[in-house]
Amino acid sequence: GLELSSSKHDKKRTRNQSSSFGEPQCMSSQKEEQQRLAVPFCGGIRGGMRSGKKITIMGVVNADPDSFDISLTCGCGDVALDMCVQFEDREILRNACVSDSWGEEERSIPYFPFIAEQPFRVEIHCEHPRFRVLVDGHQLFDFYHRVTPLTAIDTIQISGSLTITKLN
Repeated sequence: GLELSSSKHDKKRTRNQSSSFGEPQCMSSQKEEQQRLAVPFCGGIRGGMRSGKKITIMGVVNADPDSFDISLTCGCGDVALDMCVQFEDREILRNACVSDSWGEEERSIPYFPFIAEQPFRVEIHCEHPRFRVLVDGHQLFDFYHRVTPLTAIDTIQISGSLTITKLN
């Protein structure tokens, strides 16, 4: 495997010199990023959650979307926040699962922010008592912590009718 990757490397280097600066690099890293963020996505949160931490998910809703789901979990165990966006009912359902039992569902939102084929930015702010979730800079809902300690929340899972363009 090693020989293969080094020869690919050389090819990339020569292509870079012959073309305008850094262009193929940018294109390949963009493509790699797309593959890395393919849905269903599951990634680690370094050091887990803590008060003051923010997760930003940028993406585009699919054409003719059904639903999509963003979850913050403790590995494969407890679910600290499960946010399910349902297009038909224009609802965003939130819940948490502690020791295998789902709690009470929350669904109130001031408006439904997601539109088919449109980009969006979801920010999940972790505050001391709660998650505060914003979409495109507008506060959508608060979800009070049911899972502790926050540092145990170390995984983000994203699936459904969306493409992820950036995650940080």
